[in-house]
Amino acid sequence: MQFGLNRLDMTSVQAFAESAREAEALGWGYGLIPSSPLLALDPYVMLADGLRATTTLTMGSLIENPVMRSPAVIAGSTATLAGLAPGRVMLGMGAGDTAVRLMGRRPARIAEQEHALGVIRSLLAGEALDVGAKRPARLRHAAPADVWVAAGGPKTLEMAGRAADGVFLRVGTHPGNIERSLAAVRRGAAAAGRDPAAVKLVLIFHTVVCDEPDRALAVARSMAAGYLEYSPMLLEPTGWEWAGPPLHDLQSQVWPDFHHARDLAAAGALLSFMPAEVAQAFCVVGDWATVRERYAELTAQWPDAEVIVPHPVPAWPPGEEPQGPRYIEAFAREVIGPLDRKSTRLNSSH
Repeated sequence: MQFGLNRLDMTSVQAFAESAREAEALGWGYGLIPSSPLLALDPYVMLADGLRATTTLTMGSLIENPVMRSPAVIAGSTATLAGLAPGRVMLGMGAGDTAVRLMGRRPARIAEQEHALGVIRSLLAGEALDVGAKRPARLRHAAPADVWVAAGGPKTLEMAGRAADGVFLRVGTHPGNIERSLAAVRRGAAAAGRDPAAVKLVLIFHTVVCDEPDRALAVARSMAAGYLEYSPMLLEPTGWEWAGPPLHDLQSQVWPDFHHARDLAAAGALLSFMPAEVAQAFCVVGDWATVRERYAELTAQWPDAEVIVPHPVPAWPPGEEPQGPRYIEAFAREVIGPLDRKSTRLNSSH
């Protein structure tokens, strides 16, 4: 199991490459970057420099979508990267969500995503693809790269099992939701005649590091609401019934959504009726000692995960963060290092 970081320094191409080099040295296994044209620099330019600056770090998108770029363009860019660093490139695909909505576009439906996956995987494999043109389409510079899907809903998870090399599971930390999601992936794989065990698993856990309990809980509540905005079924395993104003009404007071509000603690204050244990079913939250203990539990609970992505969640609005080690180095020191040392001790004792 490795840890992946999706918040490398994205202020410039050079800063991203330097951040990737640092992540590799600190023990991170994956360096990921969002694809959001209005919010971030071009991911393929950034990844190219990041790959040149590293030797072992696997890099790719979290996430790309077939709405802002066509599948052929995505395949061509991914193959270019894979030719630059063979075996160290992956492509993470999804519906688009925030990146797409900011342009007034509709996120890709499941059928659109599945079609895009088929096109991209075929092109990356160098296959001839019938697209209704005079001749089949073929990617001249084809190069292999895994194509993974970010999924949360049962139908999308089944589609990932049918059509992807792996799945980014983004359903919070509650074991009931993770187990149910894994079952959906396995159903999809089995229905397509694939070995369910061959579909790689990446777990995404939103992580709120904060030593102020009230603020930390408010941010955790905002994270929970962000999940429930799009996947209300994720509330079921918690056993709690929504006891506040309709979530749709609360949404109108937050921009663009509960996961991306400028002040997450203020957004979470709208949800003071949500019990702490429900909020904590959707993220890892607490001071570093608590976060470290929680990740020790999670890595032991899900040993088959290829990667865990501890998605950093800011507890303070931009410009108001207290001074301290950056997340990239703090998480490596407080979590990755201790877990690696613990794993080494356990392996040497057998």
